[in-house]
Amino acid sequence: MLNRYARTFFTSLFTPLANILLKWGVSPDAVTVVGTVGVAGGALLFYPLGELFWGTLFITLFVFSDVLDGIMARIQGRSGSWGSFLDSTLDRMADGAVFAGVAIWFFQGGDNSAIAVSALACLVLGMIVSYARAKAESLGYSANVGIAERAERLVSVLVVTGLTGLGLPEGVLLAVLVLLALASVVTIIQRIMAVRVQAAAA
Repeated sequence: MLNRYARTFFTSLFTPLANILLKWGVSPDAVTVVGTVGVAGGALLFYPLGELFWGTLFITLFVFSDVLDGIMARIQGRSGSWGSFLDSTLDRMADGAVFAGVAIWFFQGGDNSAIAVSALACLVLGMIVSYARAKAESLGYSANVGIAERAERLVSVLVVTGLTGLGLPEGVLLAVLVLLALASVVTIIQRIMAVRVQAAAA
């Protein structure tokens, strides 16, 4: 749900910038790569140092590249399999870096192993959520279902991590991570069942 409404809003917001970048000769692929480097770099540089707020702020500057590159590709009429592959692959890298950065800090200076383990659980389960859909589609099935899609997971962890850096009790971050992990488990089950039904019908 968040994907649908958020993308409509941000598409209208970023279309002028997309046109400017295309006019300057910037390619959608370049925006995808720079965005991923920014998100991953911010997460793995700031978060392990305990700079949760500034890290989140830095990451946010780059996270919208995921919308911007798609707008640019559509304007150029280049929406195709290569762009989709590159975008999806680098999205996994960016997401993994965010949860890994949180885990590193709370395993070390943050000294809260419960949050660290929960962040790692979110990282692993999030990858399985994405893999389940990709594998289903490669076999000709649809698995675009679930309560924990990428946008929900990423927005939730970034907002709460940033607020934790401003003094929000760590228990809130722990609760959000645990809920995200549980939602990911539910989503995995939903996608497995969706493919099972389609396979049985076929």
